[in-house]
Amino acid sequence: QVQLVESGGGLVQAGGSLRLSCAASGGTFYAMGWFRQAPGKEREFVGVISWSGGNSFFGSSVKGRFTISRDNAKNTVHLQMNSLKPEDTAVYYCAVGTVVGPELRPDGMDYWGKGTLVTVSS
Repeated sequence: QVQLVESGGGLVQAGGSLRLSCAASGGTFYAMGWFRQAPGKEREFVGVISWSGGNSFFGSSVKGRFTISRDNAKNTVHLQMNSLKPEDTAVYYCAVGTVVGPELRPDGMDYWGKGTLVTVSS
């Protein structure tokens, strides 16, 4: 049974940083990534990384501010979020699958975590 457990969310001031982590169990996955969903909005692609770490892609709204990394020995993926803005406030979901690429769609991922809330205050 695949389980994805996110951690690291919380409240941060604008301009600050947070690091999200996602621990996967029940399998290993070529693509590990993050999506986010703000109240009243559709789920949005944030970033994804391939198994080797050689390929990573980010959504246009976070490019240059967020980075993604993974530790295959621990089956974890991390999202480092810098220069946070109030518009980054959302529930952040870890997702895994078989495809990496720009602007992934949520329906392209196979498994999801329950999410962790990030709130950025102005």
